[in-house]
Amino acid sequence: MSIEYPLSHIAVAGNIGAGKTTLTKLLAKHYGWMPHYENEAGNPYISDFYRDMKHWSFHMQVYYLNDRFKQILSFRKNHIPVIQDRTIYEDAFIFSANLREMGLMTERDYACYQSLFETINELIQAPDLLIYLRASIATLVDQIQKRGREYEDSIRLDYLKKLNAKYEAWISGYKGRLLIVNCDETNFADDPEQLGEVINQIESVRSSLF
Repeated sequence: MSIEYPLSHIAVAGNIGAGKTTLTKLLAKHYGWMPHYENEAGNPYISDFYRDMKHWSFHMQVYYLNDRFKQILSFRKNHIPVIQDRTIYEDAFIFSANLREMGLMTERDYACYQSLFETINELIQAPDLLIYLRASIATLVDQIQKRGREYEDSIRLDYLKKLNAKYEAWISGYKGRLLIVNCDETNFADDPEQLGEVINQIESVRSSLF
């Protein structure tokens, strides 16, 4: 039985390996909400991207942009409370921008991507609550190694560091409801008490809406 809740769209944001999918799953189970995960298994570009980022960056980002846009339309159309693993804003403000700065996406492709995002952004709403999983590079690397995804073996440390910097810049200017979880100090994956602390913080946001 789902809990009565004034929020209908909670999104979990964070760098690669921060624990987004794990927290999405745990919160969906707790609240009885529908989880929406990144469609990595169905992504036809992901393995090629990690082997040759420069060649496949535009394809990769457009795929995610379209996939998350369809997710958001589905959320609003069906009026079903959801927990979303990663947001459309991360694709635009973090990943595509970082690829451009690293010379892994051409200016022409980046301009095309941003034009697509700006058009889509006019048609969507931000999540009712954004949970940002803040994590150090050491924590990210440890989590990436634990889950053992073959296509992530080639991820470079400088890539993770640049993404972290982009995340911090984005979060510092975020205007919506925001909850920050320090993943260096919070093991919600293995410790029910620490998961409970995260849920209590969510409930504090809920209480503030009444």
